[in-house]
Amino acid sequence: MTKEFHKSWLAITAVVVGSFGPVFFLGTMAATAEPARWSLDLLSWPLNGSPDYDAYGTRFLSALTGGFLFGWGVMIWCLRLWVYDAAPEGVRRAVLTGLLAWFVLDSAGSIASGTTSNALFNVLVLVIAVGPLWRPAKG
Repeated sequence: MTKEFHKSWLAITAVVVGSFGPVFFLGTMAATAEPARWSLDLLSWPLNGSPDYDAYGTRFLSALTGGFLFGWGVMIWCLRLWVYDAAPEGVRRAVLTGLLAWFVLDSAGSIASGTTSNALFNVLVLVIAVGPLWRPAKG
């Protein structure tokens, strides 16, 4: 993989990570909560109308999650724009380390909470977000 390809893939990584943010932010308000509720229903397979998105704690955690994910996606985008050319290997390692840290903690928490299906979905998200970043760029 070339450095240009890695830099292009970082845009995909930023969108994959950051796109979850607005969905979960919208989950904070009853009128716009359905996409977030449906996402959690999908991630806690099977589709069965659960979880309940009406609880205050769920809406609050949705706000926090949305903010963190959107901010993390924006940070990856900014690293791509403003730092990658000066330190491509450092940016690659930082993004890869962050993705692996998310994967381990999120998946472990999902399994511990009885939502193993989300850990399986996490594998798909990890593979897409990491893409060619597993290996250093050549040239």
